[in-house]
Amino acid sequence: MKGDAIDPKGLIQESYRIDGISLEECRSILLDWALALPVDADTSSNIGLLLDRYASGRADHPMTQVLTEGLAEKTTARRRGGWRGRRQSS
Repeated sequence: MKGDAIDPKGLIQESYRIDGISLEECRSILLDWALALPVDADTSSNIGLLLDRYASGRADHPMTQVLTEGLAEKTTARRRGGWRGRRQSS
């Protein structure tokens, strides 16, 4: 399944195959996965699909925990800096 739209590099699939993988390693893999997605991809939807695909019967796997945390977290728009962030309104 490597190279599909949900897991472009097969990173999540491989993480479930690694015996003794740590929570920190799973977080790093999830970051690499997220960076490989297209900019306009719906990350939350894709995480849900990954959970459906890989987490069944693996509730104790660290990647399941990381994916669940990623699905639960909502990101809000924040000031990104630059000249637009410092501009004064007239």
